[in-house]
Amino acid sequence: MKINKVLIVEDERPNADRLKRLLLKLRPHIEILSVEDSITSTVHWLENNVVPDVILMDVRLADGLSFEIFNKHEVKSAVIFTTAYDEYAVQAFKYNSVDYLLKPIEEEELDAALKRYETFMEAVPVVGTAIEGLLNYIQPKDYRKRFLIAHRDGYKTVLAEDILYFLYRIGNQQSHAEYGSGRKCSPNPGRT
Repeated sequence: MKINKVLIVEDERPNADRLKRLLLKLRPHIEILSVEDSITSTVHWLENNVVPDVILMDVRLADGLSFEIFNKHEVKSAVIFTTAYDEYAVQAFKYNSVDYLLKPIEEEELDAALKRYETFMEAVPVVGTAIEGLLNYIQPKDYRKRFLIAHRDGYKTVLAEDILYFLYRIGNQQSHAEYGSGRKCSPNPGRT
């Protein structure tokens, strides 16, 4: 799945401009929705705009660590963290992280992170379909609860829980059912 919409969260303008240039070079079709520079502005933007496919997010912002954004808003996008600090790497993977890139961001590293997201998203529909199929398989089936069978000159309703077995012979076109405690039904009244 192609990445179409990206949000950049970066408080240093030169780094934000570099990310924009790299993104547009690597994926010219990408729409950069916005560049936000703080926790407050990012939360406000996320609450009032479409969900981006990917967020490129600096860890340290002017008003705190970007992890606070996840406590204030349910972020549904994949996140590629971009930072000069490697000390937050483990913590970053608790928050929708696809990758953790150290500044200065290299073109090859960003391309690899974008490809990782795209490859993962291509597999999601297949996995989702497989899981749905398995869930349908293990769900209890809705079987018939009663049967209408020929009996003498008419029909008789028999509950499925009362049926012990059915017997049907194709050669003679004979059918037979035994249900309950030995009661029998046959389309041939003389054979019961």
